[in-house]
Amino acid sequence: MSEISVIAPGATIGILGGGQLGRMLAVAASRLGYHCHIFEPQADCPASHVAAHTAAGYDDMAALDAFAAAVDVVTLEFENVPIAAVERLAQQVPVRPGAAALAVAQDRAEEKAFLNKAGIETAPWAPVLSQADLENALAFTGRPAVLKTARLGYDGKGQSAIRPDTNIDGLFDRMGGVACVLEGFVDFDLEVSVLAARGLDGEIACFETVENIHRDHILHRTLVPARVSPEIDARAQEIARRTIEALDYIGLLAVEMFVCADGRVVANEIAPRPHNSGHWSIDGATTSQFEQVVRAICGLPLGKTQRVADCEMRNLIGDEADDWAAILADPGARLHLYGKAESRPGRKMGHVTTLFPKPDR
Repeated sequence: MSEISVIAPGATIGILGGGQLGRMLAVAASRLGYHCHIFEPQADCPASHVAAHTAAGYDDMAALDAFAAAVDVVTLEFENVPIAAVERLAQQVPVRPGAAALAVAQDRAEEKAFLNKAGIETAPWAPVLSQADLENALAFTGRPAVLKTARLGYDGKGQSAIRPDTNIDGLFDRMGGVACVLEGFVDFDLEVSVLAARGLDGEIACFETVENIHRDHILHRTLVPARVSPEIDARAQEIARRTIEALDYIGLLAVEMFVCADGRVVANEIAPRPHNSGHWSIDGATTSQFEQVVRAICGLPLGKTQRVADCEMRNLIGDEADDWAAILADPGARLHLYGKAESRPGRKMGHVTTLFPKPDR
């Protein structure tokens, strides 16, 4: 590794996005001696409580230029940052991951096409740009299927299920008349994800394959390790490695996958940032996903990723975070609250990780 590529402790990491991921990233960076500076339009965002904060729009070029001058490297905690803002910053400071990888992750059609080109199986899919496209796409995917906006959807937003009896007349317009992707349903037994990191020298390190359980389209629990066979685990790990390498990606990438009854592992989505399903690593792994981001983007050696205990991570959604006192009374629980001022249904307010120490061998 070239010494010139290393961004040493004492430098300032710029973070695009100011939610809980940015908050936890800034905390991890601080432990390694780095400063952090958040760029986020919203005032009083969770990450602003622990780091310097520029509250400006992503289209404010003067603010972006001042931000670039104040930091040594830039990363993402939010994948819907406009590409133009990332390209502007990249003219002045390293941005890791960069605009090319972000463009793939921001558009479901680009994402599916990229994965398929890399030899990675996905659900059957087709781009939908009109009502006629939707009707033709359904003939390809069959029913049931789900119509998703190509951009900006997350946690079940921007999606419409199409069942055998669903009337699709006018559905494209009801989705906003924007570019969409139609995905055929996958008959899967469970959902898993793998977080992969890639450093400046091309080194790749993957965290363990974890099992994800959703409730109302939002991640509810993550189980570590996933309840899968060694063969399934190896396939999931290989998909994550192949994806991050094909993207020529620097930083941390999450790959969400379906495990099918016939043993296939099918890629679903990628996220170019720390991921909810990796929160267990703060308490349960040798290196947390957030520290690994810092290591990767700053040119440091990647950390070891093995778990130190079996874990269950549970999201605290809405008023579930009000149970903080009871959670703190459990000696096996590790509570993380995100400092959000207002609790709303469906809003992630924190998480709790329970550790189950490995038995003595």
